[in-house]
Amino acid sequence: MKLKQILAAAMVSLMAVGLVAGCGGDKKKSADNGKKVQIEYWHVAAESFGGATVKELVADFNKTHPNIEVTAKYNPDMYKGLTQNLQAAIASGKNPDVVQMGYSFLNYAAENLQYTDLNKAFKEAGDENFMKDNFLPNVLNLAQTEDGKQIGLPYSVSVPVLYYNPEIFAKAGLDANNPPKTWDEVSKAAKQIKDKTGNMGFFMQEYADNWAQQGLIESNGGQMLKKVNGKVQAGFDSPEAAQAYQLLADMVKNGSGLHATNEEGFQAYLSGKLGMVCTTIGKRANFEKSAKFPVKAVPFPAFTGKEVKIPAGGNFLMVFSKDAAKQKAAIEFIKYLESPEALAKWSTGTGYLPPRKGVADDPKGFKKLADENPNIKMALNEMKKVSKWASFPGANGLQAEQLLIDVRDVILSGKMSAADALHQTAEKVNKLL
Repeated sequence: MKLKQILAAAMVSLMAVGLVAGCGGDKKKSADNGKKVQIEYWHVAAESFGGATVKELVADFNKTHPNIEVTAKYNPDMYKGLTQNLQAAIASGKNPDVVQMGYSFLNYAAENLQYTDLNKAFKEAGDENFMKDNFLPNVLNLAQTEDGKQIGLPYSVSVPVLYYNPEIFAKAGLDANNPPKTWDEVSKAAKQIKDKTGNMGFFMQEYADNWAQQGLIESNGGQMLKKVNGKVQAGFDSPEAAQAYQLLADMVKNGSGLHATNEEGFQAYLSGKLGMVCTTIGKRANFEKSAKFPVKAVPFPAFTGKEVKIPAGGNFLMVFSKDAAKQKAAIEFIKYLESPEALAKWSTGTGYLPPRKGVADDPKGFKKLADENPNIKMALNEMKKVSKWASFPGANGLQAEQLLIDVRDVILSGKMSAADALHQTAEKVNKLL
């Protein structure tokens, strides 16, 4: 599907909705007393990954909405950490109001968390057609369960890309204008970088999720999950998945690949000691700002003769407010975050791609930035390759996700072959599911 079909031109302005007027006696009483409706916004944006932009957006919203006060709370350990914290908060009766939920936890959140129905919430806030009018069906589908429940609204959309350092390429005798297009080329370039310059050649992100690794496995013809007799099972116990994962392990084994924390891997790249890093386009702004060399990004590499398949990364916004006034305030905040102006700021400050119709084509906003930045233009073009981020179902979904995170260390540290490690993990995951 073409990008313009995904992010087609549409409305580029939001109708300002007065939160207080006509919203019921309790809210009017609150306004009359001069009290603000206080809501909490949970996110995963670290300082080097959009944290400053979150602060800017929240401050702007609070300034322009005098009857609402939003407090932002950063949750470490990405979506897994946030989801674990969210479970504890719900159990204690202290729900946050708006939450960035990772696409990989879609099924788990739908089945195990007491969320607020967004269609009902938008209707009660007087704007029941907001989602339908401003988001294409395939984009809304990113936050829908298989039975069609809209449990959230897509907010951040990203694709995995390959960043490289053209200066290291030149020192290694590689053509910086012809970067790797296949994983075989990545492996060979990483070895040449190590041999010729002494620098590490390659690092793939190691967040507390399996997003980038899903792209690797499925681009080689494998699957993360599959259905057998109507039941979801692990799909990564296959020759294709093992071959893809073993490629990473072999680079680590020969000394050209880095197995480390994200902080170590990203810093190695930014300090000019790493040739290539495969991670989210959401890191674009931080990389371009922090690196002392021209940051170049190219599409997620292919396996020779096979179609590239990459999961849509990022998050969608969920509401967990139970109080009516807080719920209306949460919807107002979401409408602000999803406004063309706020989305342009979010995309500019991170690298995430805007999900709302028209934003990417707005000549006064994001389009100008995309036209001037080849890294953004490339990432937008990659949108046509995206599929859903695998989401483990059931009450044991978090445990299943963690097993697959744990096996990454087993494989990359060389403790077991990818085939054996994935087989053992698949058996454990299937018992949980």
